[in-house]
Amino acid sequence: MSQSKVLKLAYKNNGTITSAMITEEKISRGRPFTLFSKNRKTRTYSPCVYILPEVWDDEFLNAQTRYKKSVFSLGSALFLLGLTDRTPAILTLTFPSSYNVTAPRNQGYRCNRVKNAEFNLGIITTTTPAGNLVKTYNAERTLCDIVKPSNRVDIQLITAAFKQYMASYKRNLPLLSEYAKILKVEKKIKPYIEVLQ
Repeated sequence: MSQSKVLKLAYKNNGTITSAMITEEKISRGRPFTLFSKNRKTRTYSPCVYILPEVWDDEFLNAQTRYKKSVFSLGSALFLLGLTDRTPAILTLTFPSSYNVTAPRNQGYRCNRVKNAEFNLGIITTTTPAGNLVKTYNAERTLCDIVKPSNRVDIQLITAAFKQYMASYKRNLPLLSEYAKILKVEKKIKPYIEVLQ
């Protein structure tokens, strides 16, 4: 019975299942789950993430399952939000300032750390191309982050993202202005808005 529950849960989550999902559903993580993994020949991305063989890996979900404190930012956030069609070659994760980023860096992720007061600003949940839910910064926070020189974002990517944002019915200029004040990038943001309005 537990094996069929695990399979049902996996299909419900686009073919990906995590240890946390199994625990949350109160499904045994012992023998039934081990048998399920062997019988279905699941691919194991990490000790916490299992993927059905017929499903493509979701790099975004895998990264965030492994590093639960992380939030997608910069180019990765732009891609998830539909503000660029440029698939990120390296995923960018942001963590609180106290987080040790050695492990994610060693795994090949680009890692940023920000003050705790800024870390929670603008976090939303969005859907990956594979249909899974992950945490990312919203458009307004991301636009403020990409104009910071310290983040070294390509000028063409910045310009294209602002054009896409300004053309969107979802744009929220008062919120963008509020975030720009908090993150001290008002002067950097202003030229893009003036040119595109």
